[in-house]
Amino acid sequence: MKAIITVVGQDQVGIVAQVATKLAELQINIIDISQTLMDRSFTMMLSGEWDDQKLSFADAQTALETLGRTAGLTIRIQRQAVFDAIQKL
Repeated sequence: MKAIITVVGQDQVGIVAQVATKLAELQINIIDISQTLMDRSFTMMLSGEWDDQKLSFADAQTALETLGRTAGLTIRIQRQAVFDAIQKL
């Protein structure tokens, strides 16, 4: 499974580390990552890949949304195929 993950929130120490740690726990490999900081707003977009026989998309989504609530961030995930289709519109 390939997915696009976005992270948005107020800048704070350790955002990248928290997200990367959760992804490692879930066995989601980071394929590409980009992050930026504008004023005090943090935005990160990354491409991840994992074995969907071991982790369902729904379970990955729940885990990342839970991390987002805990860390005060908005974390969204969408399937790469859906993201690609939207970009073609």
